[in-house]
Amino acid sequence: MAGHVAREALRARVRAMPWTVRLQLRALEAGVDATQRRDGTINRFLFSLLVDRQAPANPARPDALGVRSVDASTGVRARVYFSSAPTPAETEPSPRPVIVYFHGGGFTYFSAATRPYDALCRTICRETGAVVVSVSYRLAPEHRFPAAYDDGEAALRYLATTGLPAEVPVRADLARCFLAGDSAGANIAHHVAQRWTAAATPPPFRLAGLLLLAAYFGGVDRTESELALEGVAPIVNLRRSDFWWKAFLPEGADRNHPAAHVTGEAGPEAFPPAMVVVGGLDPLQDYGRQYAAMLRRKGREVRVVEFPEAVHAFYFFPVLPDTGKLVAEIKAFVETTAPEPIA
Repeated sequence: MAGHVAREALRARVRAMPWTVRLQLRALEAGVDATQRRDGTINRFLFSLLVDRQAPANPARPDALGVRSVDASTGVRARVYFSSAPTPAETEPSPRPVIVYFHGGGFTYFSAATRPYDALCRTICRETGAVVVSVSYRLAPEHRFPAAYDDGEAALRYLATTGLPAEVPVRADLARCFLAGDSAGANIAHHVAQRWTAAATPPPFRLAGLLLLAAYFGGVDRTESELALEGVAPIVNLRRSDFWWKAFLPEGADRNHPAAHVTGEAGPEAFPPAMVVVGGLDPLQDYGRQYAAMLRRKGREVRVVEFPEAVHAFYFFPVLPDTGKLVAEIKAFVETTAPEPIA
């Protein structure tokens, strides 16, 4: 009885969201389920038709937020967002921080041009003043582990060696380069940061920080939050999660593979400061907290930002107050996180 009461309380919290948000989440779930084939492949044409609306870039003139965007190559396809207008304290634009962003989608869906991601990156660009490089990495199951990590690292090394694409008429301050991502994109950001900090040859610059939103990590053992929110929370459930891991991980690997299971004792020794965002109605929340605890055990600086009433992908919806609060937290992290000097 106690378990039933607890699940009903969780359902009531999910139902407290605006009906328009719940309807859009249902549509997204239906689109995902309709396009996942039994053989582990994805009907991409159907997904693009049902769900994945694309937003065009606007290279010629700023949008209502004062942000321009261009589709360019940074070693891999990316959409780059920037504002060339000086701040009130500037006579001309100064070098901007850089946020390299990796979208979510269970390693299998979406791109930098997907409308919710385009809108989110525009907002982050406006609020932080950063150049946002949103990477369209290769998707599973056509491109399994480690393709997404390889693409993320390639984008970062392109910036290190070449700088911003020629189509972007602003200067970048790579001493203030952050990696960011949500869901599977947060997983990618972690692994790219781990590669960067563990490289045998010292990297050209040190990462200033890591922004992980609703990070998609995993393990063979189910967590309390996964079990408690099964059949209650939108988007992430055990069946879909298992499909995504099977699509991404090497053939025959289970969820204890190092790509998924990053929260054990074996973790990064050198790592940039991290902000970890956790939703209280997200089945992945336990992994987020375990990840933060792992970094603390390694002596790394980490801040956990909790949104108790947030579901997975809440940042898709500007109507939710937590979305505005999240963007404010990202802005504060970018402004206050000082890069570590290279020895």
